Amino acid sequence: MKRLLRLFGVCIVIAAIGLGFVFYRINQPYKGFTDPVYVEFPRGTSTSQMAAVLAQKGVIPNTWTFLAARALKRSRLQAGEYKFEKPASPFEVYGRISRGDIFYVELLIPEGYNIFDIAGAIDKLGMKERLPALTSAAFLKSAGDPTLIRDLDPAAKSLEGYLFPNKYRLYRHTTAAQLCKQMTAEFRAQWKELNTRANVHQTITLASMVEREARLPEERPQVASVFANRLRIGMRLDCDPTTVYAALLDNRYTGVIHRSDLDNPSPYNTYQHTGLPPGPIANPGLGSIKAALSPAESQYLYFVARADGTGGHRFSSSLAQHEAAVAQYEHALHK
Repeated sequence: MKRLLRLFGVCIVIAAIGLGFVFYRINQPYKGFTDPVYVEFPRGTSTSQMAAVLAQKGVIPNTWTFLAARALKRSRLQAGEYKFEKPASPFEVYGRISRGDIFYVELLIPEGYNIFDIAGAIDKLGMKERLPALTSAAFLKSAGDPTLIRDLDPAAKSLEGYLFPNKYRLYRHTTAAQLCKQMTAEFRAQWKELNTRANVHQTITLASMVEREARLPEERPQVASVFANRLRIGMRLDCDPTTVYAALLDNRYTGVIHRSDLDNPSPYNTYQHTGLPPGPIANPGLGSIKAALSPAESQYLYFVARADGTGGHRFSSSLAQHEAAVAQYEHALHK
């Protein structure tokens, strides 16, 4: 009997040592790779298949440590793509996959970005993260096709104006077409909430100009009123951002407006043509869209930037007032 008890005790000690060893190994950080590793698990991937791939990629030291973590913490593992770049224990790796901590990056599109700005943001993001299915060139090609918005705006030249500013979640396999679909879907949702029967093409075109001109949110209705008043009397809009957009379309914008830009015969150049340009010149946010729908009641026909660095403008109803404001602005700049 004593011999059996002694043998039982030895077995308990061995089991405890073995369990301690397993617990130690599954909680020991490991990194068997140099560059970040991306691992994708399709739906239906078994635990043993996941363990084999993770071990082969150097994420875990071997398969049994992952299976041991599974035995200690039984939970459903989530399909998807995961990124590993730091040392992690098999237990931590298992926890990430059970939580569905899949890899994604966020693309922030501020109000007023045009398709060229968005393409630039995609390029910058792609330099930090590997996004093989999404390039700036692919985005510009997709954004140049108005099909996604044609039912809402039959006159649309592209998706410009309808790629709603927001933060978008991107996965490594997100394509340019999928991103454009996300962004136009967000625009549709926002437009529907406005519950308006206004012409979407004219509204968004005007809103895009307001967005590019108004630095201060509270000035958007006043800027919209200047454009609305000019449109009413047939006066040219003389909007600098439209000349910039025309130059961008010609792939010749240098960051500064030149005399040649003001003389550009492009229909987008409101220094040469009366009325609204053929379409939006940027993607406006909700505030600018609301301002375009309900401009302030004013007699303003002009505005010029203030020299105080606030981003605000001086608004004028007559050319004489405007010229005085411009002179004041230039005087302040040369002090």
